[in-house]
Amino acid sequence: MSQAAAHAPAPAALAPAPIPLREVAPWALFAGVVLLALLYLVGLDQGATSVVPGEMLHEFMHDGRHLLGFPCH
Repeated sequence: MSQAAAHAPAPAALAPAPIPLREVAPWALFAGVVLLALLYLVGLDQGATSVVPGEMLHEFMHDGRHLLGFPCH
């Protein structure tokens, strides 16, 4: 029994299937746009070029600015 197990062929190595760039590109673009929008909302929305009028967004993101090291005062 142990001899039969010793002569068994080794299983073929499994390689991951390649992912075509055409399938990844739209998701990468979407993620980039979302990340840039979040960067704007957290770091750059100071009121002068604000998309949302008023100070509510600034105050809502205030602690996040300090946590990420953005100056806001």
